Amino acid sequence: MTKSELIEKVVQTHGMLNMKVSEMLVNTVFDSIEEALREGDKVEIRGFGSFTIRERTGREARNPKSGEIVSIPAKKTPFFKTGKELKERVNC
Repeated sequence: MTKSELIEKVVQTHGMLNMKVSEMLVNTVFDSIEEALREGDKVEIRGFGSFTIRERTGREARNPKSGEIVSIPAKKTPFFKTGKELKERVNC
């Protein structure tokens, strides 16, 4: 499901919301999650899962084409852990 499909689903499910309001709602949720992760906070949605940031250390790697050693800098990566209820719903 894409973001636009999600917005359409919100419109279909809740007849009182039009496309523009639904888009604003979905964007607000995603923007809030992004902002919290950027600030280093954990985002937990009960029954769904949690979003955290994992810090990956810098390392040395080898370019497979040339064999040259390349330095890969440290970086932060978003990580999603599935909640127990979502796992149970998917595996029923």
